Amino acid sequence: MSGCEPGEPTTRPPFRDPRLPLGTRVDDLLARLTPDERIAMLHQYAPSVERLGLAAFRTGQEALHGVAWMGPATVFPQAVGLGATWSPDLVRRIGEAVGTEARAMRARDPLIGLNVWAPVVNLLRDPRWGRNEEGYAEDPYLTSALAAAYTRGLRGDHPDRWRTAPVLKHWLAHNNETDRDTTSSSVRPRVLHEYDLAAFRGAVRAGAVAGVMPAYNLVNGRPNHVSPYLREHLRTWTDQPLVVCSDAGAPSNLIDSEHYFATHEEGVAAALLAGVDSFTDHDQDSSKTIGRVRGALARGLIDASTVDTAVRRLLTMRCALGEFDGEDDPYADPRGAGFDTPAHRALALEAAEQAVVLLKNDGLLPLSPSATGTVAVVGPLADECKLDWYSGSLLRRSSPREGLAARLGADRVVFVEGTDTVRLRTAAGWVRVPPPGVVAEGQARERAREAAQEAALNPAHATGRTDLPPLTIGDTPTDLALADWGGGVFTLRAPSGRYLTVADDGFVRAAAEQPGGWVVQETFALERHGDGHLLRHGGTGGYVCVAADGLKVADRSRAEVFHREVVERGEDAVARAAAGADAVVVVLGNDPHINGRETEDRTTLALPAGQDRLWRAAHAANPRTALVLTSSYPYAVGDAADALPALLWTAHGGQAAGTGLARVLCGDVSPAGRLPQTWYASEDDLPDLLDYDIIASRATYLYFDSAPLFPFGHGLSYTRFDYDGLLVRQDGAGTGDAAGALTVECTVTNSGPCDGDEVVQIYASAPGARVPRPHRLLIAHRRVSLRRGERVRLFFTVPVDEALGFWDVAHGRWTVDPGAYEIHAGASSADIRRTAALTLDGPPPAPRPVLRRGLEAADHDAADGIVFVDRTKARGDAVTCGDEAVGRLLFRACDFGAGATAVTVEAAREGTGGATVELHLADGTPLATVAVPPTGGRYAYTTVRTALTTPPAGVHDLHVTLRGALRLARLGF
Repeated sequence: MSGCEPGEPTTRPPFRDPRLPLGTRVDDLLARLTPDERIAMLHQYAPSVERLGLAAFRTGQEALHGVAWMGPATVFPQAVGLGATWSPDLVRRIGEAVGTEARAMRARDPLIGLNVWAPVVNLLRDPRWGRNEEGYAEDPYLTSALAAAYTRGLRGDHPDRWRTAPVLKHWLAHNNETDRDTTSSSVRPRVLHEYDLAAFRGAVRAGAVAGVMPAYNLVNGRPNHVSPYLREHLRTWTDQPLVVCSDAGAPSNLIDSEHYFATHEEGVAAALLAGVDSFTDHDQDSSKTIGRVRGALARGLIDASTVDTAVRRLLTMRCALGEFDGEDDPYADPRGAGFDTPAHRALALEAAEQAVVLLKNDGLLPLSPSATGTVAVVGPLADECKLDWYSGSLLRRSSPREGLAARLGADRVVFVEGTDTVRLRTAAGWVRVPPPGVVAEGQARERAREAAQEAALNPAHATGRTDLPPLTIGDTPTDLALADWGGGVFTLRAPSGRYLTVADDGFVRAAAEQPGGWVVQETFALERHGDGHLLRHGGTGGYVCVAADGLKVADRSRAEVFHREVVERGEDAVARAAAGADAVVVVLGNDPHINGRETEDRTTLALPAGQDRLWRAAHAANPRTALVLTSSYPYAVGDAADALPALLWTAHGGQAAGTGLARVLCGDVSPAGRLPQTWYASEDDLPDLLDYDIIASRATYLYFDSAPLFPFGHGLSYTRFDYDGLLVRQDGAGTGDAAGALTVECTVTNSGPCDGDEVVQIYASAPGARVPRPHRLLIAHRRVSLRRGERVRLFFTVPVDEALGFWDVAHGRWTVDPGAYEIHAGASSADIRRTAALTLDGPPPAPRPVLRRGLEAADHDAADGIVFVDRTKARGDAVTCGDEAVGRLLFRACDFGAGATAVTVEAAREGTGGATVELHLADGTPLATVAVPPTGGRYAYTTVRTALTTPPAGVHDLHVTLRGALRLARLGF
């Protein structure tokens, strides 16, 4: 966030003079603020300062794939769909469009913020993560490349002024929603540096990131909101004064749920000292944060300079956004001219097309518009254009049915949703959806006003209408459409098209346009009870009962017994439509608000049983069946992949999803999307959701040892691409910290029948490495458009340390070993077309200098039964035993020199009972057993010195066994 060159003198205060350096302007403004005004700026909702002409400022505007929560905006594909494009150029242009719309919307509505909380760069380590839709990829290089592109678009190209100020989410190692504010991610140093930090590092170094948001979880026992990595790593990657914005409610979590500090004053002080600048807590009520900061100052936990440091970073961001420039702001858009433009609509369509991944094709696709007769478009998502929690409201929409009808003609498209048609009966009669009642004019007007306000703030939220009559019991049944979303969760929809939902008064009504909201009120489950079922409501956890004035939710003791009558099974309707069609497109997947979303992880990779039956029924009736999975995450669909001639995946593709899909299905566009994460054959292939050690658990494409259903980077085309002429050379230094660059070049030819895009992927591997290395590591890629018969020579330049290096725990640094490497060019991580060998010269790796440096417990090479914990509340890591109270560490190649005679153990022990640290060599030679006495607390370390029974000399592998409840920090010799 640099400044402008000084110019002629001005009568404006220095902070309002855009010709002055930015730092000068910020220092001037900071000096004009009172201590109380400075403290008030630490809250998300910073108040105005009228005497200086400062407007109120709010950190935080969601903009993950379009401006969100602020009403209608251009909706682009979900972030994981943007990841599937593998196109930094496209993602940058989308960032430009989103930033431009934010500016245009702000010109009409000051509630629109310019500090945008996007993109999410958490790696898609586990496809069961509820927020899988929000990330780009499981690979750190690809994630970082796309994040850098999106932030560049959001930021703009002006050298000094920012269109918007992007904040990366969520720092750090965050991939679980289950108990997300209290679980700790146990992250070893290699995973930390090579995987989790890497995703942030490249994007920050690219220079268009304004800050980060810490995640709710803990890392190695320490909450991310007091992470020392903010200071030790993040802020060393750039000279820009990055802003750290807390996640909502997380500052209070430090005490209320995590119990990490005793008082809120201690918590806010520790967060400020760690580097948090803006506190998103207690919604718009800033009084609690202000009171806590004042309390921390009064107790001497922080001083005024701590507050000033945070405020200076916030003011720097505001100044870079042009807030104090007036008419000189290059991004000012007083007319809102950059909103919902034809260019943005075309860009949304381009993104929807590029995000489609063709997983399998045995010749069914593309469908010939001239030779194909009737197409049956079936499934619960066949006529949907779903939004997610971080979407804006749709200005326009396109479902698969609509897209194919527009492309082929409405008379050639037959649509069947495939939901079961059911009736519900009680002992007293049938469940009935009454017609809308007559609502008093004043009540209707008030309800409309409330709904409009709610939609403006959050279009994803269900409005909970109370102006419609509740469901009743009567003699005439109402047919309801039951959709199975998996895990026993379903929705019910009335003939009016509205979903059954529950408002604040507890009554069940057919009132919702779509499932949505932070707490979804449109889901139900049937629990077997005698010869019938109880109907449990998902949003409240209550049960549907029959009251005098209609159906409502109550506790289980009042639950009504319902009997379900199936009027027609969805698969029967699908089979009929499929049998009479020339081809079938089955569209299955998820609703982004149900079963896998923020606050809710998935427990399975399987399709919902009801949906699984639909593709089977369609295929049995018509072998020319293509399955389109429209989802926020991968599924395990091995049977479908084996049986069906064509299989495609797309994330929820935004406003142009249906048109984009139809153009791919009909061959107007050759598909070129690529999987941004591994598709596993079963959840049995996955480690525990909370196992963040991808190396030990052999997770992601980097380490997975079995055959996936579809590999990372996979995606087919309607044309063919040939690879040849792969060359690689090293330019610059040899090995170590400054190892120069690799230049990789190869030729790609479109040898197939049509024009198309190819995603050329360059991987590196290190066969015979001394430490576990990835099977293949993506180091470069390019999405390139080639006409039929066109040939292109591609060049890639990659720093050697990024391509071939790893974090050397023995020496605490990034390193590149000498030896043999391979560079691969191909169409996926498993479809390698060409390989080139490379040998790096240099001295052999040095052993661990244990006599000089000792051994940090966290820097082990391998472990079993070990959990990482916080060494102190401020910084450092230690290790402790897991559930079995026995843990083992391995330190390879320890150089004991001429001989070590004693060991010092630095450890802490909170409880009673025995606790020991045992040392022996790889051949079983015992060295010492060190008893660790109680120290009075988990952070109260003691140092115990013990003579070695057999003093080792030379280089050996050292094994360390921990027994009992202790924390081991380090060993010295």
